[in-house]
Amino acid sequence: MKNNNHYDVIIIGGSFAGLSAAMALGRSLRDVLIIDGNQPCNRQTPQSHNFITHDGTPPLQLLEKAKQQVFQYPTIHYQKGLAVAAKKNATDFAVSTESGDQYTSKKLLIATGVKDIMPDIKGFSDCWGISVLHCPYCHGYEYKHQPTAIMADGDLAFHFALMVQNLTQQLSLLTNGQSTLSAEQKRILRSRNITLIEQPINELIHQSGHIEKIGFENGESLEISALYAKIPFTQTSHLAEKLGCNINEHGYLQVNEKQLTSVPGIYAAGDNTSPERALSIAIAAGTRSGAAINMELVMESID
Repeated sequence: MKNNNHYDVIIIGGSFAGLSAAMALGRSLRDVLIIDGNQPCNRQTPQSHNFITHDGTPPLQLLEKAKQQVFQYPTIHYQKGLAVAAKKNATDFAVSTESGDQYTSKKLLIATGVKDIMPDIKGFSDCWGISVLHCPYCHGYEYKHQPTAIMADGDLAFHFALMVQNLTQQLSLLTNGQSTLSAEQKRILRSRNITLIEQPINELIHQSGHIEKIGFENGESLEISALYAKIPFTQTSHLAEKLGCNINEHGYLQVNEKQLTSVPGIYAAGDNTSPERALSIAIAAGTRSGAAINMELVMESID
């Protein structure tokens, strides 16, 4: 750590978006502090896919390699912990951690991701990221042609089912109760041999996170290998909101093409800004924000 607590940039969140931004800034000789609680959302996921040059590599292994490379740059510093408060001063930002440490910076990057809200279904959280999946592009190929289900409802469920059926013809749509699908949507699902089940789900029966069957409240069960689930989320950190950053109607931080939020000097990158939850997209957003922050600092240095 430096001898003082002032930096060019503080990055809150040290997963792929934050580390990517830090590398761009470190290579530009900027003093950077990363504050991170070390709880990435994909920590249960066995492998990362759809990520060219790293397809099939465990995400925690990728994260460790990324840290090794990023922290080779001497102006990048790391503080493990949670940022619990932040404020915008006249000329800088002040950030406080849960341990009572305080830091200031010229610019702030929020890369804290989102927190998925698990349904109250036994076994669901144990399977999340392993055989309960959020993205067919990231994990669908590994379960191709296998018995698969989708837990969702309404228009989202309908369109998602049509997409997933490209990977398997053994597909069921579980609405976990009375569905809101239209009669026409139900007709199309039947015509494509997609089974609609409206029974409430009781539990996911699994072995070490790998689903074997779904148990319903009526005592029936469905044997499957994978379950896609569209579940709600919240921002992992609410510091950006408290600083006045706008949240869009979908619950994501509003950013422009340079990852700048609605508050000058505050940037955001990663899953907290976009529903496209993939490592490659988070890394790209981090690189973009790092370059934009550096250029803003350059322009501000002109007398």
